[in-house]
Amino acid sequence: MSLEALNKQVKKDLSFLAFGGTDWVRPVQHQDGHVYDVVIIGGGQSGLAAAFGLMRERISNILVLDENPEGFEGPWETYARMVTLRTPKHLTSIDLGIPSLTFRSWWEAQFGAKSWEAIDKIPRGDWMNYLRWYREVLSLPVKNEVKLTLIEPLETGVYRLHVDGHGTSDKTLFARKVILATGIQGGGEWHVPSFIKEKLPTHLYAHTSNSIDFTVLKGKKIAILGGGASAFDNAHFALSNGVAEAHVFVRRKEMPRINPIRQMEGSGLIERFQVLSDEDKYKVMSHFFKHNQPPTNDTFGRASSWPGFKLHLGSPWLDVEATSEGAVVTTPNGEFTYDFLIISTGLVTNPSLRPELKVVEKHIIRWGDLYTAPKQIANPMIDAHPYLSPGFAFQSQDDEGKKNLYGLFAFNYSALISCGILASALSGMKFGIPKLVSEVSNQLFLDNRKEILEDYFNYNVQEFIADLTTTQELA
Repeated sequence: MSLEALNKQVKKDLSFLAFGGTDWVRPVQHQDGHVYDVVIIGGGQSGLAAAFGLMRERISNILVLDENPEGFEGPWETYARMVTLRTPKHLTSIDLGIPSLTFRSWWEAQFGAKSWEAIDKIPRGDWMNYLRWYREVLSLPVKNEVKLTLIEPLETGVYRLHVDGHGTSDKTLFARKVILATGIQGGGEWHVPSFIKEKLPTHLYAHTSNSIDFTVLKGKKIAILGGGASAFDNAHFALSNGVAEAHVFVRRKEMPRINPIRQMEGSGLIERFQVLSDEDKYKVMSHFFKHNQPPTNDTFGRASSWPGFKLHLGSPWLDVEATSEGAVVTTPNGEFTYDFLIISTGLVTNPSLRPELKVVEKHIIRWGDLYTAPKQIANPMIDAHPYLSPGFAFQSQDDEGKKNLYGLFAFNYSALISCGILASALSGMKFGIPKLVSEVSNQLFLDNRKEILEDYFNYNVQEFIADLTTTQELA
């Protein structure tokens, strides 16, 4: 099968499912502009899948916004530096149960079934190409290079979205529902330890989420802080681009070896996580944070195969200092000098860190507001996560907050404690998107409840039109 033939198959499959029927949602008017039923912030894999899911429910008055240029949404062609995805290739995700929309169908249409059997994991660049195809074949309504700056709830029950971007004449958009499909950093911010920011000039370090010019580091000696998979991805990427030495510093004395997601994928824990009690959810995610995700064997193997790779276990950074020779790093095992530092310390989740939530974040319930964990597992990083509904909606304890947050959804990493990995891993997306779409659709339905029921009770179109006069017996 060619890609052209696959495109036709997708159209045929969707037509068999009656995709694209007439919308049922009643339009809402605003004097200052068009009101979208749903605006999705983020045009990466989550945002695209959410858009497709809504369109399958006959909700097409939607818009997807992404701040990046077209084709560069998400991390895959920006700051992700892994060779392959970490997810097993056989797991399905944003196809939402349509076989012709799976990555495997897209791959085999171009490279054949034998090629699919030969690959171990999905190459990163090919995943991005698949997302580009997915967007195009489904004709998803995405507007690029537009950044959301503020979400402002209006008295009318509509959100005014303040936006900025290339070629954007309208600085505001209006939406009844807003989905934050903003990925790994969308619930907070990337974390750089404060002592590094305070003591080093920015030309001596960068977070892994930043754009890094590795050409200027050719022949240099760098250090990477962090023991997660991205630390080793960056080590390999740096060494393959001519860096002489890449030293990875891990605070743990032993490398993590267990990946909890692999157990979750077959146990029902991903798709059924939301029915757990708060106590169980907290325990599960505390255990998840404890193990974190180790690098895959192939990721570690690629990095460690370079002569310039060095691993420092039990070596947290205690201090850093800028000198004429570069950056001096102090650890319990001594001082080391490097030309450049790469920080792979993950992220911090907290709605207060998101500028677009400035107006409403004070109303958002956090986990720490509703649940007090046992001391042995209590974690302030977990407590700062928003306490979301099973359908990813923000929650509030006061009436004003309920009104201002009604219609606002977080399908990003901030959903981790409330909803598990449904919005933060490809393993969970096939289960998470339907739950998100269901709650958004239910809200829209209830918003229009009065009119829908009124039309139902007033419906009088006669379907049965047979003439009974010739068949009715005389009394």
